[in-house]
Amino acid sequence: MKKTHLLALASIAGTLASAPLWAQSGAPYTVVETGKGYARLQDAVSAIGDGRGTVRIASGRFRDCAVQEAGDVTFSAAVAGQSVLEGEACEDKAALVLRGRTTHVEGLVFANQKSGAGNGAGIRAEKGRISVSQSWFRDSQQGILSADEPNSTLTVDKSTFTRLGTCEFSAGCAHSIYVGGFGALTVTRSRFEIGRGGHYVKSRAAKVAVLASSFDDSQGKWTNYMIDLPAGATGKIAGNWFVQGQHKENYSAFIAVGAESRTNSSAGLRIEGNDARLVPGLDRDTVWVADWSGDRLAIGRNVLGARLKPFERR
Repeated sequence: MKKTHLLALASIAGTLASAPLWAQSGAPYTVVETGKGYARLQDAVSAIGDGRGTVRIASGRFRDCAVQEAGDVTFSAAVAGQSVLEGEACEDKAALVLRGRTTHVEGLVFANQKSGAGNGAGIRAEKGRISVSQSWFRDSQQGILSADEPNSTLTVDKSTFTRLGTCEFSAGCAHSIYVGGFGALTVTRSRFEIGRGGHYVKSRAAKVAVLASSFDDSQGKWTNYMIDLPAGATGKIAGNWFVQGQHKENYSAFIAVGAESRTNSSAGLRIEGNDARLVPGLDRDTVWVADWSGDRLAIGRNVLGARLKPFERR
């Protein structure tokens, strides 16, 4: 064989050796620690089991889902924003059903999730310390939905929620994020936009932090509150930008505290440094913070547009 052919073969072999394993095997899911590829997302998660591992998801669109029953699992896109899980809900709940010890989701897109109950989500957070970053939830009944688990937490950072929510089902409304009785919810540097019903963030967690995020309801349809804390909460809502659109099911407030119960104390809940206004050309009155809790909230300086009453006890 000619020397040039040998050099060419060596070059190809070197390229294959350095290529992602999923590209070599054709498998879209790779457990990074073992280098083994899998055709089904559930098989990759099950291979980690009660251990610790990372599932790297190839670029592409996948009608697939998985349930994490245990362990410490990271779900990571090979290229952020190019790995899409769509149209398949495990247990008729979500693309990812999470009830392990810890979970981190990074760089994924969740799209077109539906369930028979009307609350199909990208992520169903049932248990554990769960964090989500640089992910996009779109065109689904719900973005993230949690169970009632007071020893669990959810953190969302640098993520976008688009065209989510619905109140069309008898079981109740779905929302961009709906956290049940988790111990804490933290949302930072994220964007909520073009809601299609329900609230943008609804949380029954005892502690909440919503920081440096944007809520753009200018193209929303049949939406409700921007932030709803129906059982009350302590924590901080600060450094956010809000605009309320015209097409609302309920435009009576931007932030609601304790509208359903006083399960959690809201004493000292700090709301400051936010910018809130109505979409240009909209002429109606509304309220920045509506409070049913009766607790003393710590409402600091916020920049409010015309027709916004700063506070109302209900």
